[in-house]
Amino acid sequence: MEHPYLFMTSVFGLFGLEEWAAHYPHVTYMWLTMIVLIVFGWLAGKSVSLVPNTAQNVFEVLISGLEDFVVSITGEEGRKSYPLLLTLFLFILVANLMGLAPALYPPTASVNTTLALALIAVGWSHVIGITMHGFKYIKHFLGPVPLLIPLFLPIELIAHTARVLSLTYRLFGNIMGKELVVIILLMLGGMFLAPLPVMALGVFVCLVQALVFFLLSTMYIAGAIEEAH
Repeated sequence: MEHPYLFMTSVFGLFGLEEWAAHYPHVTYMWLTMIVLIVFGWLAGKSVSLVPNTAQNVFEVLISGLEDFVVSITGEEGRKSYPLLLTLFLFILVANLMGLAPALYPPTASVNTTLALALIAVGWSHVIGITMHGFKYIKHFLGPVPLLIPLFLPIELIAHTARVLSLTYRLFGNIMGKELVVIILLMLGGMFLAPLPVMALGVFVCLVQALVFFLLSTMYIAGAIEEAH
């Protein structure tokens, strides 16, 4: 999908990299997303005080609420995975919302970005499983009795591969679809009038997709923590 103008492409054009930036907008806007998160994280950490203001209270409630939600699903063992899950959630949310601003591109509208995020989430679930159970983690793939190993092993391998594909294409498809709708309405109705209702819906879609990715990743980690039967 070609955009008429991308801010980051112009920025890289100052260094003679305009063609490269235009070809890989998901990379440049992924970097921009990381910069935004780092800056806001630094500002948030700098403004923390013993007497919290309204913004600090809101963020503390949201962050602690999400942590309690993760622990309620995974148990206390899953608390160590919460920083990664929260980072994925914030990165996806900010990346999704970029598509709503003029001259910006959401990196999650590229399958390359969503595949990388999916591999991180699913890969971490296996790391947690191996850390928790050691070699016994392989029992998750072998079924309840040895006789059924030839049946269960290929099924489980396909199922875990499908987890990566599911996370990848669900996020990519929804964000790309939202981008296409906004661009079509911009072409049909003008810059300000037609897209406004879609912008409101777009914010909702961005939030929901970040939450879905967060929830599914949490479920995969919870499954890896559980004992195999």
